[in-house]
Amino acid sequence: MKTILVHSAEILLLLFLVITFLQSGIDKLTDWNGNLSWLKGHFKDTPMRGIVPMMLGTVLVAEVVAGILCLIGTYQLATAGESNMALYGAILSCISLLMLLFGQRMAKDYAGAMTIAVYFIPAIFLVFLLQP
Repeated sequence: MKTILVHSAEILLLLFLVITFLQSGIDKLTDWNGNLSWLKGHFKDTPMRGIVPMMLGTVLVAEVVAGILCLIGTYQLATAGESNMALYGAILSCISLLMLLFGQRMAKDYAGAMTIAVYFIPAIFLVFLLQP
């Protein structure tokens, strides 16, 4: 219990990222065609229009792996005070968000890009908290 209290901020931020990325990944898996269709329209006027399926797959893998690493990291931090997996998950979460930000900026969806910044702030703060 003491470990949970000592690392409560990190654990709460990790759970935030677990929910964010596992839900997003599950949505992409269960509605691949809907996501792909929407994204093809979103990127139709960008240089990335021909690689939308590859981009969606790359983001899907990054999000799911980030969510799983954060979940494992939550468990390890809460039970043993170990933070390596949590740090890896937080870093991959930031990289995933940067990929999404890049796509939104390329599509000139500035409101969407601004929304991603809201997720990036707690993710990068978690990286800061978890650094040795």
